[in-house]
Amino acid sequence: MGRPEFLSQGEPARLFPVLSTTSKEGRTTSIVLACLSKVNEFGTELLAAVGQKFGKRAKIETYTEVVFHGQKDAMKDRPDGLIIVRTGSRTWSALVEAKVGNNNLDVEQIERYRALAKEHGIDCVITVSNQFATVPTNHPIAEVRKSRSKIPVYHWSWMFVLTTADLLLNNAEIADEDQELLLNELRRFLTHESAGVHGFDRMPPEWTELNRLVSAGGSIPAKSPEAVAVLEAWHQETKDLSLILSRQTETAVREKLPRKHVNDPGERLKDELARLREDRRLYTCLEIVDAAAPIEVTADIPRRTIDVGMTLRAPEDKVSSRARVNWLLRQIKSDKIDDLHVRLIWPGRSEATQYSVKELIEDVTICERDKGTLQVSSFHIFYARRLGARFTQQTNFIVDLEDVVPAFYREIGQELSAWRKAAPKIKEDRSSAAEVSPDAIAEEAEEVAKD
Repeated sequence: MGRPEFLSQGEPARLFPVLSTTSKEGRTTSIVLACLSKVNEFGTELLAAVGQKFGKRAKIETYTEVVFHGQKDAMKDRPDGLIIVRTGSRTWSALVEAKVGNNNLDVEQIERYRALAKEHGIDCVITVSNQFATVPTNHPIAEVRKSRSKIPVYHWSWMFVLTTADLLLNNAEIADEDQELLLNELRRFLTHESAGVHGFDRMPPEWTELNRLVSAGGSIPAKSPEAVAVLEAWHQETKDLSLILSRQTETAVREKLPRKHVNDPGERLKDELARLREDRRLYTCLEIVDAAAPIEVTADIPRRTIDVGMTLRAPEDKVSSRARVNWLLRQIKSDKIDDLHVRLIWPGRSEATQYSVKELIEDVTICERDKGTLQVSSFHIFYARRLGARFTQQTNFIVDLEDVVPAFYREIGQELSAWRKAAPKIKEDRSSAAEVSPDAIAEEAEEVAKD
């Protein structure tokens, strides 16, 4: 594979790059880009995330350390990689800029690469780092999103790349055995500390400041930079959490967001800032394929508590609330119920009631206390984990969050089943086609009219 004519410098991405041991970014980028071009399903999945869907006949080329003919400041502006996809007469291309370890992306550098892409007919820029984006089309850096440049910038976190490889392997989606071996080696490489790949592991210093403000009874200002920094970090963590659960369940786990928030991160930040100011809580909802319900996660700042739970519709084929609660309790297989609670939601304006699972197991009749003949309509079953001082700490908060959320799903959530109405049955007096013919129905209508 020769170098494209518009490049003065750039080599095909190598699986075994010959680079300085200090060049972590160059080595990691080269290996990933090489696998992207060599493992069909891996390349297809990653590029689909940036809106590029193509058939089996497409040819993917990848290059590293690229320099264009006539490029100014080639030593300063040298993208880490280039991806070219050729499908018949159509060509799509992307510049790649990667950072590893604790190195964050640089806004000015990205804007220079945008200009470079525009000048040389490159369709977009893809950044890769240990920063997280809710979806690849929503860049984690606000300045990049707000830029007036018409060249789009997409983002993959390294953990997104790793999770993509992990799911393809665990779900046996790689058709070629050699490519499967290659992708497994990539997974092994990315999980080694030398690759510089890691998840979100600490909240910003503003997290401690915000906790101190709330604990002192203060109000969160409408334009609080501390609150904005905390929310931006929370969004990075909830994305990382969805990737962790994806790898644990070997299926895709996604954040459940309103469409307007998916399309506009700024609108999401605005709405969630208003919610944080009012409720003093951080919230996210994670969807797991085929689970009984999404997982709802709340970090309650005043209580210093992480609540993790699922909301299920009560079984309508059971008459009493007692029977409905027993239906839920029978699904709880774990003995780890010390922090497990059930909030009962009632119809109309009747207030919700809440009991520990231990209380309900000992005496299920308490669920009907002061509710007369009302029937419980749904349940919110959840862990309430009190963290105390650890809640306010930048690292321990993340450690505990990434422990309690998977623990709830493993111990409780994966055992739950949603209630569904039974399939409709054929009535005894209408068991044959003749009994529902126009004549039969007309006769029945006449008899009803006479009555």
